Amino acid sequence: QVQLVESGGGLVQAGGSLRLSCAASGRTFSRYAMGWFRQAPGKERGFLTAVNWSGSSTYYADSVKGRFTISRDNAKNTVYLQMNSLKPDDTAVYYCAASQDYGLPTLPTRYVYWGQGTQVTVSS
Repeated sequence: QVQLVESGGGLVQAGGSLRLSCAASGRTFSRYAMGWFRQAPGKERGFLTAVNWSGSSTYYADSVKGRFTISRDNAKNTVYLQMNSLKPDDTAVYYCAASQDYGLPTLPTRYVYWGQGTQVTVSS
C-alpha cells in the first residue's frame, strides 16, 4: 500500500556528512510515523530515529543523538536523514520505514513498510 525508496547513500570520509532521502508513494504519507534504521554486516537491524506524522516530535537513539537529524516534508512525500560527524561505525545499510502507531516506536516489528535500503560507507 505504501512504497518507500531510499537514496543518497555513498562513500564518505570520517567526519563528513550525508543526507539520505526516502520518497514515499501510495497510501497517504502524512499520517504515518517514519523511522530510520540501519544494519551493519553480521549485526541486527537497529533503530536510529523516528518522526511523527506532523514532524513536531522526534526521537533519537543515543548512538546518533546530536549527529543525525530526521525531518519530513509531507508536501513532497519525503523523509530525510541528515547525518553529520560520521564515524566508521556508522557504516551500514540504511532503511526508512513507516509505522501506523501513535507515538514513535523503536522496534522494527512496529514498522509495516520498508524501503530497499541504501549503503553508507564511512572510511577512516
